[in-house]
Amino acid sequence: MQGKERDERCERQVVPVTLMPLSDAVFLVPERREQPMHVGSLQVYELPAGAGADWVAALHARWLTSTEVRPLLRRRPARSLRTLGSWSWVLDDDVDLDHHVRLSALPRQGRVRELLALVSRLHGTPIDRRRPLWELHLVEGLDGGRFAVYTKIHHALLDGVAGMRLLGEALAASPDETVPPMWAPRPAPPLAGGGGTADIPGRVLRIAADLAGIGPAVGRLAARRALDPLCPEPVAPRTVLNVPITGSRRFAAQDWALQRVRRVAEASGGTVNDVVLAMSGAALRTYLLELGALPDDPLVALTPVSLGDRQAAGDGGNSVGAILCSLATDVADPGLRLARIHESMSLAKEAMAGLSPLQAIAVSALQVAPLAASALWSLAGVLPQAFNVIVSNVPGPREALYLDGARLVGLYPLSVPLHGQALNVTCTSYDGRLGFGLTGDRRALPHLQRLLGHLQSGLEDLEVAVGA
Repeated sequence: MQGKERDERCERQVVPVTLMPLSDAVFLVPERREQPMHVGSLQVYELPAGAGADWVAALHARWLTSTEVRPLLRRRPARSLRTLGSWSWVLDDDVDLDHHVRLSALPRQGRVRELLALVSRLHGTPIDRRRPLWELHLVEGLDGGRFAVYTKIHHALLDGVAGMRLLGEALAASPDETVPPMWAPRPAPPLAGGGGTADIPGRVLRIAADLAGIGPAVGRLAARRALDPLCPEPVAPRTVLNVPITGSRRFAAQDWALQRVRRVAEASGGTVNDVVLAMSGAALRTYLLELGALPDDPLVALTPVSLGDRQAAGDGGNSVGAILCSLATDVADPGLRLARIHESMSLAKEAMAGLSPLQAIAVSALQVAPLAASALWSLAGVLPQAFNVIVSNVPGPREALYLDGARLVGLYPLSVPLHGQALNVTCTSYDGRLGFGLTGDRRALPHLQRLLGHLQSGLEDLEVAVGA
């Protein structure tokens, strides 16, 4: 069906719509050509033993025969008089899989370098809002008997935790097991009790109580910041990271043994996330020193945190809050830097403790409000920012997973740079490895790949400092 005919048919039909939660709609509002609002995943697989040269192409052809699509991946955004201009989800009944599922091949040699260059280009291209908000790219020709899968899904559809669940559903725990493609429907999870209309008055009262508690919660957070020197300053220092961005991306990725990171955490009395932040702080300190652009005050990271029980992956959605943490980039000693990061994170967690999910979201929104304004109106460099970089750690599958006998050997996340935030650092764990994905603006951050070497040096320095 031609695109024009399809659009005309959709306009004539009266299709059911579902109002979009505000926590999802906020990712549609600031989207511009220079700041696409999708997240992604790069998966590297080993071909099964005995696989021929056409194995990936055959997989692509077989996948396209699975034409039924789960509701989450049929959603496309819409606004109309019916919803009084509010964003809503419409279920698309005519999903064009040839558009969403694509086969690509790397140029000869097929090195990781060429793979990352391809993914960088794909990640800089916005998703067509007239269609469901996702794409999947099968990439053949990677050296070492490997291939890759790059997926991108709009952040309005899901967050990192829901994305990991979606990936887990699309893969098998055994090389002998075959699973349907990612978009194929799965059995619906059992419905939890207590969500019927009879509970509406109770829910209204709970929401009212949550809203009444937001003011005191913000007051406690402000008081803690004012009294404790380890809390980040209200305004983060200006850096080369906090500038307007273009629509061109550069992606760099590498993984490390998770056990190395855990040993540093155990030896220092901290957490894996503390070590992730310390590695990031060390890498940024060295990178900015090389550019002659390290500020005197410590950089501040915003760290997303999952809130409460998660919905099933099939429901998607976003349920995250955020806390601020000093990266102690003004400290040269790696052991002392890790200790300060641990203390800063502990204080931030204490400040958020006891808040309901709604209160945590409201407090988080106040922290990111200047960034949201910069992203919406291109005011980067004008409004003061509360943080310099987003550093996110999303737990992934613990055991090895397979795609029709092909073993998943590398998992690397991609995220969203914004006006005023030219770099996003996201990592995820998988099968004993911790994969870092660095998504940056190509123009604002030259030689982004150098950060990978600085992450490696940062981990080595931490191991020496804490005796791990």
